[in-house]
Amino acid sequence: MWRYDGEILGVGSASGTRLVVGLWRRSPFGTFADVMVEDPGGRRTLLAPSREIADEVARLYRFDQVRLGPVRVQGSAASDAHPGLLVVSAPGLRLTVTLGGRDGLGRVLSLLPRGLAASTSWARVVDAPARLLAPGVRTAGLTRDGRRATYGAWDRRRAIAVEGTWSGEDLGVLAPVDPPVRFGFGSSPRAPGLTRVVTTVRP
Repeated sequence: MWRYDGEILGVGSASGTRLVVGLWRRSPFGTFADVMVEDPGGRRTLLAPSREIADEVARLYRFDQVRLGPVRVQGSAASDAHPGLLVVSAPGLRLTVTLGGRDGLGRVLSLLPRGLAASTSWARVVDAPARLLAPGVRTAGLTRDGRRATYGAWDRRRAIAVEGTWSGEDLGVLAPVDPPVRFGFGSSPRAPGLTRVVTTVRP
């Protein structure tokens, strides 16, 4: 069983490009960040810091191309009273996201004990309600190579602004993650935000 403990940032943009940034504090590969990008035409790109990580992520999710190179994330914490910033740099990508306080989902998630929220049993129980309440979102399913995977979330903060470029093109202002991204069995929520999560992958 492999676990990835960290945050997932999901944002859309006025250009139609949607981005999912993984900030993994603890993982089988140590601490790392990766980025999944889907452009308006549906082309899916993985930005990964090493071939080893790219190969593993590509076994879990579907991509049309992979770009290798440094993926760096710097940031300041957000609170209900003070916004925070995440600055992401990766091959072809420059992204700055302003984060606000908890949204409604975040307030609900923050009430859950972390142990419960991160359990695979809980993720399977809440998968059906999650699909009804947040179209495109899944908390349990199968990876590209047929392994069982779950997402256990226990906090979430709003994204309130975005700026940056992808492949030299301006992303434009913040927009919903719509249509849902198609990397794996589920999308990040339509409302842009940063979710604290444990991803568990079983054989």
